[in-house]
Amino acid sequence: MKNHGKPILLIEDDQLDAMTVRRALKELHVTNPLAHVENGDEALAYLRDTDETRPSLILLDLNMPVMGGIEFLRVAKMDDDLKRIPVVVLTTSEEQRDKVESFDLGVAGYMRKPVDYRQFVETMRTIDAYWTVSELPE
Repeated sequence: MKNHGKPILLIEDDQLDAMTVRRALKELHVTNPLAHVENGDEALAYLRDTDETRPSLILLDLNMPVMGGIEFLRVAKMDDDLKRIPVVVLTTSEEQRDKVESFDLGVAGYMRKPVDYRQFVETMRTIDAYWTVSELPE
């Protein structure tokens, strides 16, 4: 994902899924640091912390306690400082409503988390390939 070594922000409450993302990125030799928070509230605090480097990409789970992914998107996409950070939803949700609402709120992509690790690595490879060549606003 290269974007000048900027971090990738993972918003995910499931520790096993977070470990799987970390492992897949390492296997793909993605060198961007991975920042991990467990819900939308923590993500907003991270994103609004002026000491933290703005992430080049947010990987967002939808089903989380405290503040879920859809709620996070509602807040972040209305915030002029945050709305241009690309968000890719990574979820187990099969709800069409979640998909529609995510795109209505401006996500850059929506991917179902495969159960199989090899398929998960391929999903992450696809995300990495796209964001490596995509031009992002500064």
